[in-house]
Parts: sequence; C-alpha cells; structure tokens
Amino acid sequence: MTLGDAVEPLVHIKNFRMDFGETTVVRDLSFDVRAGETFGFLGSNGSGKTTTLRALLGIYQPTAGTLHIGGKVFEPRDGARLGYLPEERGLYKKEAVLDVMVYFGRLKGLSKHGARAWSQTYLERVGLADKAAVRLDKLSGGQQQKVQLGVTIMNDPDLLILDEPTKGFDPVNRRLLMDIIEEQKLAGATVIMVTHQMEEVERLCDRVILLKDGTARAYGTVTEVQDQFGGTVYRLGYEGILPASALYSVVRDGDGHAELAPAVGADETAVLRELIGAGVAVRSFATARASLEEIFIQVYGEQHEMAEV
Repeated sequence: MTLGDAVEPLVHIKNFRMDFGETTVVRDLSFDVRAGETFGFLGSNGSGKTTTLRALLGIYQPTAGTLHIGGKVFEPRDGARLGYLPEERGLYKKEAVLDVMVYFGRLKGLSKHGARAWSQTYLERVGLADKAAVRLDKLSGGQQQKVQLGVTIMNDPDLLILDEPTKGFDPVNRRLLMDIIEEQKLAGATVIMVTHQMEEVERLCDRVILLKDGTARAYGTVTEVQDQFGGTVYRLGYEGILPASALYSVVRDGDGHAELAPAVGADETAVLRELIGAGVAVRSFATARASLEEIFIQVYGEQHEMAEV
C-alpha cells in the first residue's frame, strides 16, 4: 500500500507510551491525522513531540501502543512517498548545494536531469540560485534550512512531517516557506507540522494537538481548542493593580495592558464591575476569541524554556 492509497486516517496513534529507563516521556497518547489535512503538533520543549515522531518513523521502538502510517507500521521502504524534515538537519555540508540536492533527488527516484531541473527551479524560488555551486557549510543557517526543505519536498511526497520548518527565519522567509508548505497541501499532501509559531498554525492547520508532559491537553480544530479553553478573552487597557479574582485568570499583563480569561459563568459586566470596584481605571475593554498563542501561554507558562526531549 502506498501512502497515497491509504484510507483515513493516514496516521493513527493509539495508546502510545514511550519510556527511557525509569522516565516516561509520552503516556497513553492517541490521535489521528486525516489524509489531506495539515495537522499542528504543538507543545513546549520537552513535551514529547519529537519523541512521538521518531517512534512513528521507527527511529525509536515504542514501549507500548500502536503507531501506523497508511494502516501499518512504517518501514524504510515506504520512505519514497514520505518527506521528513527533522529537528536536527542532515545534509552533506562539504558538498555544493546543487550536488547535494541532485544526490537526494536520485535517492528519491528522480532522474539526474529531473533532479537537477527541479533543484534549480526551487533554488530560484527561494532566492538561492546564486548559491548552487557554493558548499553548504558556507551558507547561513536559514539558507541551509531552505535547502533542507527543498530536499524534503522534491519528490512531492504524500506525507510531510516537518519539525520546526521555519526555526530561526525572519518574517519574510517564514512567509515564503509557509507559502511553499501550503502549496504542498493544495497539491494533495498531508502535512504534520511541529512549530512554536502559533500564527502559522492558525493560518495553515485544519486540526491541532497540544502536548504537555507527554499527554494531550487539547485536540481538535483550532476553534474547538479555543472553545476548550474558554473560547474568549477580555483585552483590557488599564491603570492600577489588577485584583485577584474568581471571575478570571490573568493570561498576560504588562505596560498597562492585560488579557483575562473569564471563568465559567463569568460575563463582561461582572468582570468590569469587579475591576472598577477594586479601583482599577479601565481605559479600554474588548472581548475577543483567544488566540492559540494565548492558549499556549495559559497551558505551558514558562515550561517552554526547557530542553526538548
């Protein structure tokens, strides 16, 4: 069975557990990725995202559970229709950019002429046409990342697994790579994307899962996840000191601006009345749907400073 022939879900993970010695990194994790969707795989550093992807691809042997791609355990011979951009990059840095891309293109089944033509077109698209004959180790980290992404997508894989694809990019190059990934989706690819850029998730992803300490804290469409965490926030401009309250929790606070997550059953009138009663000078007050970034901060707090497992 090729990946493109797989019935939904294309990726199926059920009751996955991963232990390293006495430490459990992922516990009882279950989710599906449907064919043709872009799926956001989110979590703070150390939450188990990369571990799950490595187990899915057979790099790690799971302690327990089912991890299937296309209805079966992934095997290396299935890799021709899969594109994997790992967190750690794996290119031959002493070789010229074009030579490396052609080499990987041949491994993926392209002819030498086809791989060269595709690579030259891609390098032109990402602003690296003048670097074709330059050794990879002479490129910046961002330029190397562009080459790595090109190697990942050059055979139009059915499934793309991208671990931090725009890490370290400026906004212009981040937008360029997001456009390229979106084109892959429109061409029929299924995309699993690990990222800390929440605006990328809101733009591209059909559904998401949020991991914390190796377990799922939220799972569904972006709107469903927003609803799981209250759905709305109050955005406040103020002077004074915000009082502690059972009516809300403070998501963000600084420079006279705050975002408050209302408690179940709380409404704008009650929150405003409490703020004013506590002596807070309210300059502005608006209700908005919580962004994924706000939810990320609410769930993970400062844990994102930890190192990835």
